[in-house]
Amino acid sequence: MKIERKNSGVCSRSISFDIDANHIVTNVSFVGGCNGNLQGVSALCDGMTAEEIISRCKGIKCGFKSTSCPDQLAQAMEEALAKL
Repeated sequence: MKIERKNSGVCSRSISFDIDANHIVTNVSFVGGCNGNLQGVSALCDGMTAEEIISRCKGIKCGFKSTSCPDQLAQAMEEALAKL
């Protein structure tokens, strides 16, 4: 299933990724934000389960913001799992 989600509270505007019935995540892509860092996050998440991404990324903050791009990714994963 292809998921696309708009972000809030961070520099990146949106996230998209594919998730299969076994909760394996591929093709993570951010629009906007810190390009190099987000390419790294995307590459590291490729092939991981949504649950593992959530456990590693949920709650990460960016500076004084209450969220971050990895935290937004974790939130998107939680929403995707609710749809499966």
